[in-house]
Amino acid sequence: THWKHGGIVGVFGYGGGAIGRYCDQPKLLPGVEHFHTLRVNQPAGKYYSTDYLRKLSDLWDFRGSGLTNMHGATGDIILLGTTTPQLEEVFWTLTHDFNQDLGGSGSNLRTPADCLGQSRCEYSCYDTSALCHFLTNEYQDELHRPAFPYKFKFKFDGCPNCCVASIARSDMSFVGTWKDDIRIDQDAVNKYVEQDPAYPSNAGAHKGRDWGPFDIEKEVVDLCPTHCMKFENKKWTIDTENCTRCMHCINVMPRALKIGKETGLSILCGAKSPIRDGAQMGSLLVPFMEVNPDNDYEAITELIENIWDWWMEEGKNRERLGELIMRQGFQKLLGVTGIKAIPQHVSYPRSNPYIFWKEDEVPGGWERDVDEFRKHHLR
Repeated sequence: THWKHGGIVGVFGYGGGAIGRYCDQPKLLPGVEHFHTLRVNQPAGKYYSTDYLRKLSDLWDFRGSGLTNMHGATGDIILLGTTTPQLEEVFWTLTHDFNQDLGGSGSNLRTPADCLGQSRCEYSCYDTSALCHFLTNEYQDELHRPAFPYKFKFKFDGCPNCCVASIARSDMSFVGTWKDDIRIDQDAVNKYVEQDPAYPSNAGAHKGRDWGPFDIEKEVVDLCPTHCMKFENKKWTIDTENCTRCMHCINVMPRALKIGKETGLSILCGAKSPIRDGAQMGSLLVPFMEVNPDNDYEAITELIENIWDWWMEEGKNRERLGELIMRQGFQKLLGVTGIKAIPQHVSYPRSNPYIFWKEDEVPGGWERDVDEFRKHHLR
């Protein structure tokens, strides 16, 4: 096309938030010589007042093209198309009149995004909006002053249904989960089996056509990834130790099954799009962590900063965290975070035949008396 992407344009004091768009035929098309994009930090949960939306629309009609994208792939409010002289004017109005900041762009922390969480959803295992809002404020410098090898994304899902797809597209994914038993209402399970009209499967989401009678074996038991559940003699049982909390059974029978009461979150690292080495899903780092806003999420911020210190020191230019993990190994990630290895960290058997030791794991360290060694290991 006649568009070229430029990283030149910006607003004073910020390294991210404005994405330059220039036409390579400005004399031929003077009306669209510039068509810059602004990323605006969306509120947690994407909750807006109608008054705010009207003010934002009026501002963009006045200073820009009037075209918006609600929202971009990362989550930002996208204001599409304006000229260079208008950028500072828009920025001033957003920050001084709307109390609104820009989002992230470039090699920095991108705008954190979350699902509705406990504000609307009974499945949410932690307050996604509170954590998203806290980390957005905590890391404002990282959001606007690029200092990373490449972009870095936080996303917050309140439960394993993963409504913002954090596990597939964020460098650090926070997925709500629980560690006790799924709560079971045996009477309600039987109502589903008996096809009580008040208990439609999938909460009625598939009622657009006749799919035939509900078959609990075919639609729930056989689709469990670990086959950890069964329905016998009108009783539903789940082997909790083998349950992966995928939530399929809960989604099919929401009035009969509910998430446990000991809730928290899992943290995964390294998801990304196929820019360099192909697409990657997040790898499990922390199986379960209780979420405690009373201590300013201290355990979470400590984990984040340990990972960033390693990535900024070792990462190559335009290398995402997931690619660094693939290059240096998951064991290195465990070392920098101080997390002990557990079976859940293994995604596939190791293929490297060599075993690497740290100096403090070797008696005597690396330095040895060669003559003393040869006494016991003659050639």
